Amino acid sequence: MDVKNNDKSSKEITALEDDFSVLRIRNDLDLPKTVQYPVDQEFIQFHFCSKGQMNFSFNQGNYSFPLSDGNSMLLFNPQKTLPIDLEMAPQTWLVSILISVTRFHSLFSSEADHISFLSPENSSKKYYDTLPFTSSIAVVLSQILQAKVHDTMKELYFKGKVYELLSLYFNKSEDPSLEQCPFLVDEENVQKIRRAKDIILERMTDPPSLENLSVEIGLSLKKLKEGFKQLYGDTVYSYLLDHKMEEARRMLDSQKFNVNEVGLKLGYSTASHFIAAFKKKYGTTPKKYIGSVSS
Repeated sequence: MDVKNNDKSSKEITALEDDFSVLRIRNDLDLPKTVQYPVDQEFIQFHFCSKGQMNFSFNQGNYSFPLSDGNSMLLFNPQKTLPIDLEMAPQTWLVSILISVTRFHSLFSSEADHISFLSPENSSKKYYDTLPFTSSIAVVLSQILQAKVHDTMKELYFKGKVYELLSLYFNKSEDPSLEQCPFLVDEENVQKIRRAKDIILERMTDPPSLENLSVEIGLSLKKLKEGFKQLYGDTVYSYLLDHKMEEARRMLDSQKFNVNEVGLKLGYSTASHFIAAFKKKYGTTPKKYIGSVSS
């Protein structure tokens, strides 16, 4: 089951099992966003801040905990419910895993001795931990947040990615991303690629060339191309085009702009170029799309 809000601010909840869900929450607005979601006390919560910063509130707001880009939080309190109650700053992304302690324990079975809060003596105790996450986890989080998967495959895809995420979270050995993409092990390079993404979105009407972008972020062109594809699942300009088309759809949905105005605001030199790009992406012209929205 999915619950979506397809806007600049979105919350999508995918139930992988009856007692196992993944939440993808994005606030791409320029304003803070408040998110609330009920969580029963038998659930373990994993929260990963992929971008931006947020603040969790507990105990009716008497206690709060900040979580920023590149950090994770684990929560478990079998004696008290801990509903999600958080305020997300503008341009903030979050992935949360909610899984019952019974199902979680079954994932590890007798091999869970190294996970302290799963030990018998701790089974009735509350537990919480915060950790910065590795660049290999950052890659998986981006894949979860940027996933473009058919609805029939969504549950399977997310289940696989969540299992991968949990295994990386608890794996204390060598970073498994080493063979897949060696330079992404370097957190500095991950930050440079994130900066590249921010640059092209900030200047989407007149983006820099790939050569100039690589110079600006201080990364070779080859590493920029490979790293961007690894982190965001697409090429630099395909990612930018998808963003521009989503902006176009949002502007047309608002019914505040005509086709020419949308094209100009997105940096297209002529309306025909914008119309062609929109039709290629959505299979219809902007004018027909407006008609379907307003009808």
